[in-house]
Amino acid sequence: MAVYTEVTDEELTTFVADYSIGKVTSCKGIAEGTENSNYLLNTEKGSYILTLYEKRVAANDLPFFLGLMGHLAKRGVACPTPLENTNGQALNQLCGRNAAIISFLEGMWPRRPTPDHCAELGQALAKLHVVGADFEIKRPNALSVASWRKLLEASGARADEVKPGLRDILAQEIDELEASWPETVSSLPSGVIHADLFPDNVFFNGGQLSGLIDFYFACNDVFAYDVAICLNAWCFETDGSFNTTKARRMLSAYGKVRNFSKVELDALPLLARGSAMRFLLTRLYDWLNTPKDAMVTIKDPLELLERLQFHQGVTSPSSYGLDQS
Repeated sequence: MAVYTEVTDEELTTFVADYSIGKVTSCKGIAEGTENSNYLLNTEKGSYILTLYEKRVAANDLPFFLGLMGHLAKRGVACPTPLENTNGQALNQLCGRNAAIISFLEGMWPRRPTPDHCAELGQALAKLHVVGADFEIKRPNALSVASWRKLLEASGARADEVKPGLRDILAQEIDELEASWPETVSSLPSGVIHADLFPDNVFFNGGQLSGLIDFYFACNDVFAYDVAICLNAWCFETDGSFNTTKARRMLSAYGKVRNFSKVELDALPLLARGSAMRFLLTRLYDWLNTPKDAMVTIKDPLELLERLQFHQGVTSPSSYGLDQS
């Protein structure tokens, strides 16, 4: 989440008047994230999230995102629900942007994830994969392996401003991923995935997971790739070390809801490399190109380089705390 588009009091009042949520009492920008402009909206009837979709989010993808949240919420996944205005529309226009009001979830994201947090996440992720199976709208993963070379080219020679030699390091890794990825993932179970479940997109309340948010990278892809993203997002410590206890708790909890196949487990090291590459490249682009005055938190791309290099040395799922037997 972030703020790129400022909304005036007059524009906000007019927009909210079309919803049955009462008058606005306050509205404050949210700085975390990178994709859209987000505000914490308080009205006479409660708290909500107001989202303005910026250029990076394609307008024709919005029915998928909003529809998916509604679909999952109806099936017991803790996630935000888009509100409809008095005309029955969840997607509307504000300040020249597509915009929506989403229900507010109580809780906070964990600044220091524990093994218990990771277990809760694993269970919730597996449930998402299971209940999303009958969601009818499809959306391909626009940030999968076919996009990675273009993402690197978008940062160009400036990648070496972040770390000398970084462009060559990434180009070589992309060569290897492009060679191995299609054959490896072609037979893996797939369906709807979240594709961005970093800790700041998962809320906890009283030690219990209270909601998954920010579905704007959700798509159809391999389930184990979503798991690999979570390994990168939740199981590394601030010193760069990998915490096998967190990984074991996450993967074990996931497996109690949806069983891993052996082929999925065997693919985890490659999928973890790929997920590290995907987030490294988008963080790299944002690091080099986000305006200095944007109200947004920019994340360090080199964190993902360390994680990528860890996965390059993994040869079996046992490195992730799993017993292959």
